[in-house]
Amino acid sequence: MAAIGTTISYVVHMLFAGVWTGSVLFMTYGILPVARAGDIDTDPFADITSRLLTLSRASALVLFLTGGHLAGVLYTVESLTGSTRGYLVIAMIVLWLSLAGLVEVGTSRISDGLRERKVRTPAEKGRPFFLAGSVAALGLLVVAGLLLGL
Repeated sequence: MAAIGTTISYVVHMLFAGVWTGSVLFMTYGILPVARAGDIDTDPFADITSRLLTLSRASALVLFLTGGHLAGVLYTVESLTGSTRGYLVIAMIVLWLSLAGLVEVGTSRISDGLRERKVRTPAEKGRPFFLAGSVAALGLLVVAGLLLGL
């Protein structure tokens, strides 16, 4: 029965990680360039930003819960602090925290400007945080791949 719980945790963890990282990458490379060009109205841009923030918060919570379960089942303190797999898990936690924080700040910068009914300026102000978030998102996927390969 424990193996089923671990498998379910893996599946849910990977689904939410994929959706979260993909949504951040899409915001960075799909939505923000359109907003920076002024080719989107404030209401749709606000709706997309709000939905991304909700998805980010939900994903961060689910990844915290499933990742915590997986870490508790698969690792000890010694294996987390004294092995390559453990270091990768710690790197994943740092990247996870970074991504959550960067999305929070980036969406806040965008939302502040959207309240003033602007599009280009908020997109510019949020862009650096989403670029950094995209790097963190890609880093999470790379670390996940490395963990699967070990």
